[in-house]
Amino acid sequence: MTDETPDSLIPYDEIVQEALRAVVGRVLGEIEQGGSELPGNHHFYITFKTGAQGVSIPPHLRERFPDEMTIVLQNKFWELEVRDDGFSVGLSFNQIPAKLSIPFAAITAFVDPAVDFGLQFQASVVELAPEEHEDAENDLSDRPVSNGDDPEDDGDGSNVVTVDFGRKK
Repeated sequence: MTDETPDSLIPYDEIVQEALRAVVGRVLGEIEQGGSELPGNHHFYITFKTGAQGVSIPPHLRERFPDEMTIVLQNKFWELEVRDDGFSVGLSFNQIPAKLSIPFAAITAFVDPAVDFGLQFQASVVELAPEEHEDAENDLSDRPVSNGDDPEDDGDGSNVVTVDFGRKK
């Protein structure tokens, strides 16, 4: 008997990633159906690969965030439209309105700090060493985060789901 795990002919990691991205789609779809109003203190940090296929963002944002970008959906967003393969939303960056279109496959993280919930995904694009970038700083409301959580602080990660099946190369 060997300690080597056989290669799977079933792409479990891809299936799980797709299912977890569907969670993001369902959450955003429910917000869209509710008139784009976030209930209670819910707000979302969504990180995505700016160079992924199907991502549409203004050139000045792509230049500022050539690899990855995090947006915040809280109070100041509009025209949230959820599709089977992704979503589009209007946001303001330094008081400049912008329309972003993001496929679910481009998302690398989804966090709702109001309830300590987060999902992390494997990138769907070929990754090189990530470039340093600034936070997106899209215009946030003046309303503070109710629980004081820092979205960058994983804490104990008790509600963060990370899936990595460690593919053999």
